[in-house]
Amino acid sequence: MEKIKQNKRWVILALVVLIIWLVMAPPRFVLNMVKNVDLSDPVAAGEQVVAKYNCRSCHTIGGEGALIAPNLAGVTQRHDPLVLRLWLRNPREVKARTAMPNFNLSDSEIEAIIAYLESFDNASTP
Repeated sequence: MEKIKQNKRWVILALVVLIIWLVMAPPRFVLNMVKNVDLSDPVAAGEQVVAKYNCRSCHTIGGEGALIAPNLAGVTQRHDPLVLRLWLRNPREVKARTAMPNFNLSDSEIEAIIAYLESFDNASTP
């Protein structure tokens, strides 16, 4: 009986550790299921994602927002799309000491943000 109680404790501990891991560093497939964004209108979806994560509290986007972090005007023209995707996926993997937090964005959220930023960059291109 004591052995069953001890095993039960280990199972509970393992479940708690698993739950903490899933919350703190969710795997891509979990993020993509939980935070999926409809990309039928990627620019509108990107606008919603930017608002959801309050990106303008640090960045200037489309002439609006703060200047605590880099102004994102022209960012899709200055940087390779792959670099932007990697940055949005996990900024600290690209630059260890960045102040930008990891928002654990899903792949569809990343695509939406890039489409939204491109809409400003393409509008300003002659």
